[in-house]
Amino acid sequence: MVAVPLLAFVVPLTVATPLAVLLSVTVALIVVIQDHQSIHMSSALWLLAATLPGLPVGLLLLKFGHQAPLKGALGVVIFGISVFSLSGRMPTHPRFERRGWLMGFGFCAGVLGGAFGMNGPSLAMYGAMRGWTPQQFRATLQAYFLPASLLALFGFGAVGVWGHDVTRYYLLSLPVVLPAVFLGRAINRRLRGVAFRKYVFSGLGLIGLLLLARSLRAAF
Repeated sequence: MVAVPLLAFVVPLTVATPLAVLLSVTVALIVVIQDHQSIHMSSALWLLAATLPGLPVGLLLLKFGHQAPLKGALGVVIFGISVFSLSGRMPTHPRFERRGWLMGFGFCAGVLGGAFGMNGPSLAMYGAMRGWTPQQFRATLQAYFLPASLLALFGFGAVGVWGHDVTRYYLLSLPVVLPAVFLGRAINRRLRGVAFRKYVFSGLGLIGLLLLARSLRAAF
């Protein structure tokens, strides 16, 4: 959720998106091995199934959409989700465990993942509505991201947006990413639910505003 907006400040979305997804495969593999006992497996599988029809829609947006409007749309989506989540009106109810909600959020994740490499915002909302702990949130989403990101990489290759720059940036970033995964795990284990959501959505809201401002400046 954080990598693509920040990368989009310095590289085109056609580079930032596959790069973030490639990195997410690496991160997800490590997390799933470390914290498999915290995974809510049925949710991860149903979210993945719902992602499949949304992924081609997002890939078409990435391939044929204009950069400035796409960045602006991404900024609006991120900021809107953050404000709603921080307002204290995020509903939690057993009905959100029903499969229809899973499928709806999973489809939105597929569209966002294909277009921006950002399946996370809709999944973050779903996890908050389910009342997952920070540990369940992290492990379940990474169990979802591992196969979802691999599918997205095949899609990026098919539409021709996975180039040499993506691979080069990925290799350059590994020395920083790998220790950051273990640092993030240590921080995650010390967080409580309310503080965790506050930090996540406050950071996302700021990034969304910055991305929207950059898009408007490019447009005008």
